[in-house]
Amino acid sequence: MALDLSSMALESVGMVNTSDHASVVSMNLFVALLCACILLGHLLEESRWMNESITALAIGLCTGIVILLTTKGKSSHLLVFSEDLFFIYLLPPIIFNAGFQVKKKQFFRNFMTIMMFGAVGTLISFATISLGAMHFFCQFSIGTLKIGDYLALGAIFSATDSVCTLQVLNQDETPLLYSLVFGEGVVNDATSVVLFNAIQSFDLSHINASTIMQFIGNFLYLFATSTLLGVVAGLLSAYVIRKLYFGRHSTDREVALMILMAYLSYMLAELFYLSAILTVFFCGIVMSHYTWHNVTESSRVTTKHTFATLSFVAEIFIFLYVGMDALDIDKWRFVSDSPAKSLKVSSILLALVMVGRAAFVFPLSFLSNLTKKSPQDKIHLKQQVTIWWAGLMRGAVSMALAYNQFNRSGHNDLRANAYMITSTITVVLFSTVVFGLMTKPLVRILLPTSKHFTSMTSSEPSSPKSFIVPLLTNGQDSEANIRSVDMPRPTSLRMLLSTPSHTVHHYWRKFDNAFMRPVFGGRGFVPFVPGSPVEQNGHQWN
Repeated sequence: MALDLSSMALESVGMVNTSDHASVVSMNLFVALLCACILLGHLLEESRWMNESITALAIGLCTGIVILLTTKGKSSHLLVFSEDLFFIYLLPPIIFNAGFQVKKKQFFRNFMTIMMFGAVGTLISFATISLGAMHFFCQFSIGTLKIGDYLALGAIFSATDSVCTLQVLNQDETPLLYSLVFGEGVVNDATSVVLFNAIQSFDLSHINASTIMQFIGNFLYLFATSTLLGVVAGLLSAYVIRKLYFGRHSTDREVALMILMAYLSYMLAELFYLSAILTVFFCGIVMSHYTWHNVTESSRVTTKHTFATLSFVAEIFIFLYVGMDALDIDKWRFVSDSPAKSLKVSSILLALVMVGRAAFVFPLSFLSNLTKKSPQDKIHLKQQVTIWWAGLMRGAVSMALAYNQFNRSGHNDLRANAYMITSTITVVLFSTVVFGLMTKPLVRILLPTSKHFTSMTSSEPSSPKSFIVPLLTNGQDSEANIRSVDMPRPTSLRMLLSTPSHTVHHYWRKFDNAFMRPVFGGRGFVPFVPGSPVEQNGHQWN
């Protein structure tokens, strides 16, 4: 008896060791593939067609094919897709870095247009896709879809992925266009996720006026409270670091505190069922405006590159996995008997995405132009086409939401669920690869690269992303250096006419300088500590 028990224990230990070893092998292969994506992305840096997103997706597809062949069709990926992995670990660094690196002046100067595109535009796209799917899918025998499924489809395919376009656009050459594409992308993702969560939380079997009003109220509540939480978390980190000034003893502590406070804001939003994407995005903006200026110069460089690196690796990880998961044989088995029908469903969804995108980009651009007096602030037709194109690609957010909605009953038990998941995979792959490959040449045709940067006078040299010269004291000397460069500058009269002094941004700067920066720090309000790097560099540059 004792021998039987000991043999069983040894067998179980052996099974655990085998399982652990298989996981280690999978992780090693996946990390090696990440390194390959970075190397190939570097070699294809000057390519007219390729970018790192498409490179990672292509490597994922090739890897999936190899795994399918070696496992005789049993599996196509090294890791199992997990919504927690995506929403808890991979998405936060991407969204936070987007807020941390944004040029705030351009973002808030176009804030109303960004919110129109990101919030109102997403709602228009959501309605177009939902109603279109409801109309067309009833004609196909793809299974049973409820009203909540059609609305969820609208939210899933309203989530854009503008990474490919942002990799092509130059933030210094086209600041207006970059801020619109970038800002709309973040607000769009947040709006889509909030819509999706609201759809799942409401009973849509009996829709009436009261339900619609509750839905709208819940949507606005989530938007406001999520933004407020992000701002509060950013201000708290700025206040703590400014008061305690960790840099006098250890720069590691202030860097660690910034990273942990940023992640804490995201997790708090998840804890209170808010939009974590909006929360961490505005936390990143506030941290770059206040907290980043309160740390030592070495910590500024460290945080800038740390956040950018984490975001970069997370993006490559997502595209690599999407490529491998697209060939999961279990998903395609349910629709293998009618590939033509699956192709029709995917084509309809792709067409609805394009129509839904056009339904708000051009009308809202027209409305935005009516409020702009200066021609350089207006969105011209070529820029509108670029904005429309930038939002046609779908990515990991759409994939994750589709898994959440249509993978509830085990693994694709329902035929309709299988159609929706495989169609989502098809749309994501086609839009990312085909539209992504066409992005560089299209943008170069629509927006030829200028030989000099005309927007240098409006850039923010002290933002984390614009290290044109090495970091100097308080981030102010860099601005003086840039101004000393011999380059054309507009006359004072022309600058006054093109940028009125009494704007919302003007009054915000007065309020910021008078009340916010003295309390929370920021440029020009760095704590003075004898023997600190700030003091030493001040003597060096003076």
